[in-house]
Amino acid sequence: MVFDLAAVRADTPGCLDQVFLDSAGSSLPPRPVLDAVIGHLRREAEIGGYRAGDDADLDQGYPLFAELLGCEPDEVAFTDGATRSWLTAFAGLDLGPDDRVLVTEVEYGGTAIPLLNAGARIEVVPSTPDGEVDVDALRGMLDERVKLVSLVHVPTNGGLVNPVREVVAAAHEVGALVFLDACQSVGQVPVSAAETGVDVITGAGRKWLRGPRGTGFLVVRAAARDRLRPRLPDLHGGEWTDTDQIKLREDARVFELWENSVANRLGLYAAARYLLDLGVDVVAAEVAARAERLRAGLAELPGVTVHDLGKHRCGIVTFSKAGTPADELRDRLRQAGVTVTVSRRSSTRFDMTRRGLESMVRASPHYFVSDEQIDRAVELVGTV
Repeated sequence: MVFDLAAVRADTPGCLDQVFLDSAGSSLPPRPVLDAVIGHLRREAEIGGYRAGDDADLDQGYPLFAELLGCEPDEVAFTDGATRSWLTAFAGLDLGPDDRVLVTEVEYGGTAIPLLNAGARIEVVPSTPDGEVDVDALRGMLDERVKLVSLVHVPTNGGLVNPVREVVAAAHEVGALVFLDACQSVGQVPVSAAETGVDVITGAGRKWLRGPRGTGFLVVRAAARDRLRPRLPDLHGGEWTDTDQIKLREDARVFELWENSVANRLGLYAAARYLLDLGVDVVAAEVAARAERLRAGLAELPGVTVHDLGKHRCGIVTFSKAGTPADELRDRLRQAGVTVTVSRRSSTRFDMTRRGLESMVRASPHYFVSDEQIDRAVELVGTV
């Protein structure tokens, strides 16, 4: 596939009058996503939400995301966000007092908090000098008491890409499940349940996938479904068959709820289709090239430190500037027309405590950002 920068920029009017470097936060949706969302909302205004929902083809999303994520359509469910997807799957896991949960040093606060709140016995797998999870160390920690390995594919505060297949292979040797937090990877790097063997994948629509806010996806592999009993199914996930009896669905949709934003769901589907039409591998190459251009430019600036780790890096670029607090630098850049955000220790406490970092600026250029805009951002970091 040939990448057409002019076409994707024309589909993304918000990228024309600013240097948008926050696709790891909430990206700019392309026109087909806007058309899907707004079109359905208009239809609801014309005939009501129920009739408009009946006319919408919500079933189209399951094979679409199965293609995107390398799984079967009956292994796909949709939620209102990445955290909701993760919480829904985790709530179905029956953990006993002697069970162990392994996490990596880049565990995200949104998953660490529910683990700790549930009283889980979590243990941190060390990283290699490159920052990736140390698979050899993981193997040394695994035994039959480990019920879950929580793996962040791409951390919120840096560009490294963790190995998935190797972690899954090791975890499965002792019967542990692997939850893959793909919130920062789907939409910028390939993610495949079939190729990695991972049991659960969770992610959001609003980030690199360029879908609407309030959308998320959940993959629960068929082989893992019997070990994850949904805690709060409703009349979408189950059927009330008698006054005191129910029958739950046998596919991943048992984890869904009946109520959802149909407009946003259609927008999420449009975002996935847009990505597949561009080509996942093509997008991954374009994003990686922009991030490396940004890293290289920032590394040459006096007083600027790039904090990204990893042998294999992707589209997230984190940095700091001596003498300028991260929040102040973010605000100055925004005033100059460069949209970035800040990563804080509270989001990745293990990693940033280990590295002695409190906060840093996070930039995440997507494929619609031009080389000229990357260079402009570098220039402004050096001068604002």
